[in-house]
Amino acid sequence: MSFKNQENKEEVKIMALALTTENFEQEVVQSDMPVLVDFWAQWCGPCRVLTPLIDDLANEYKGKVKVCKLNIDDAPEVATRYGVMSIPTVMVFNDGKVAGETVGVVSKEKLVSMFSSLIKE
Repeated sequence: MSFKNQENKEEVKIMALALTTENFEQEVVQSDMPVLVDFWAQWCGPCRVLTPLIDDLANEYKGKVKVCKLNIDDAPEVATRYGVMSIPTVMVFNDGKVAGETVGVVSKEKLVSMFSSLIKE
């Protein structure tokens, strides 16, 4: 989902929320909605392949699922805490706990299937 800026009619695209060590607890663990977290790094080619899919999900599921990205080079302690050994790793959190995980480049459909049953309508 994207929307048009009323003044200049250009399309505004929502991007995934950038996570840090400082905001991870509040944005993910304490969230009242499911959270998809993409663990990535700038130097990771497969991570860059996944980025457009992650941003699409941020647009399509705004208000239903919080879609986030965590750069493991900037927050290695968070990646270690959740056992991230390879990237890209995508985890879905629900009620503060990991509810699903996938490693590597996967389809948008696979990502959606990880959280679709958790969405509260």
